Amino acid sequence: MDIAGSVWSFAAVVALLTLTPGLDTALILRTSLVAGRRPAWGVTLGIQLGTLAWGVLTAAGLSALLAASRPAYEVLRWAGVAYLVWMGVRMILAKQHDLPDQQRQEVGFRRAFGRGLTTNLLNPKVGAFYVAMLPQFIPDGAPHAVMGLLLAGVHVAEGLVWSAALIGFASLMSGFLRSAAVRRILDRLTGVVIVGFGVRLATSD
Repeated sequence: MDIAGSVWSFAAVVALLTLTPGLDTALILRTSLVAGRRPAWGVTLGIQLGTLAWGVLTAAGLSALLAASRPAYEVLRWAGVAYLVWMGVRMILAKQHDLPDQQRQEVGFRRAFGRGLTTNLLNPKVGAFYVAMLPQFIPDGAPHAVMGLLLAGVHVAEGLVWSAALIGFASLMSGFLRSAAVRRILDRLTGVVIVGFGVRLATSD
């Protein structure tokens, strides 16, 4: 398989992964609906930088080391569990009168960016995916570091396109979905989803 064939094959695989509803989708939709377009792009860019970082780590061999070291994987896994559960529980338990302050805190692009980046970097399954998938799409003789960056860049590009569609949809629905009652329901629903991802990460092997 040549480089072009590898890129197109990898693009097809990660397109399915990108379109599958998950934690990233929940975070982007919730941020867009509650805080607006700019913070939503902050979360999106943080997530995609995390994806690119995992691609670089895999190309450098560090993710393979993480996959081979059970203690290192467990430390990262439980840090991710703690972060997801903490973030989800905060959303579930937030009082109605706390929502304006909470929303103002999340308006900042930098804060949203940090949330997206942290969520992605503390998810060892992203690293496990790259360790399992990237080597299969690197042609013989191709430089591993360059191919790793190229394939991760393809994943990031698809993620940006999908995120733009999510943010656009949320913007169209924002008039109705940003009411106080709907925002409260949305926070609780997203909080439950995020806690669920944390519990699944804790119970998976």
